[in-house]
Amino acid sequence: MTIGVVGAGTMGVGVAQCAAQAGHDVVVVEPDPAARERGPQRLREGVRLLRLTRPTAPVGPTGTVWWAASIDALAAADFVVECAVERVDVKRVVLSTLDAICPARAVLASCTSAIPVARLAAFTRRADRVLAMHFMNPAPLKDAVEVVRGADTSPETLDRARALLDGMGKRAIVVNDGPGFVTNRVLMLTVNEAATVVEQGTADAATVDDVFTSCFGHPLGPLATADLIGLDTVLDSLVVLREHTGDDRFTPSALLTELVDAGHLGRKAGRGFHHYAHTRVL
Repeated sequence: MTIGVVGAGTMGVGVAQCAAQAGHDVVVVEPDPAARERGPQRLREGVRLLRLTRPTAPVGPTGTVWWAASIDALAAADFVVECAVERVDVKRVVLSTLDAICPARAVLASCTSAIPVARLAAFTRRADRVLAMHFMNPAPLKDAVEVVRGADTSPETLDRARALLDGMGKRAIVVNDGPGFVTNRVLMLTVNEAATVVEQGTADAATVDDVFTSCFGHPLGPLATADLIGLDTVLDSLVVLREHTGDDRFTPSALLTELVDAGHLGRKAGRGFHHYAHTRVL
């Protein structure tokens, strides 16, 4: 198949790598010239990371990856994964444009972190061919994907998503629609509360994460996880969850907002709740 990916950020490039390694030809659309120029280097670094962590896995892309500035390049795509920023107004433009230019057969999947599928599908005229495929970061290293079935998502669309993920060596965990689905309905609340604990002086970020890794056996604590995701994405997800649930618990903590405003976005920026002295900004 020809797989379209919208966005050449960390997640978009990760999804492109997964699709190319499964043998598909991939077209990555990124209108920002600087981000598009960084895309091939991000892809090479993703392949190197996979080689280091899984030396026995086949990691070289067998499909071709093209980089395009215009979404018109997806006019022949069979399946598109939208990885735009987690803002409803941005996704509205992307999905309505994809709906207008992509073939009738094409499935439109969103890598949204929290926006309900029903809201996204309403931006198109193909609600039966819209769903969410919530890849986790780093996408090439994760063995499962949270797949969100909207009320109008057809069984055929769900089957096509499952087949695509199966070809990538990933298991689809299918859940029903709702703000934040399972992952971020729970995780974002945890991250927000952990940030509040730091803000109120109960413990510093290292201690909060130590409690989760040492006492609960989590691979990463909630604040280190937030740094990995990107604090800008965490903040956007909380705003979406607050809007769609009406629950004040999703109001972003002051500390989280301060870090994002200061440009301390986590691993990708070298600093978030923790410092990453050896992180290089891509």
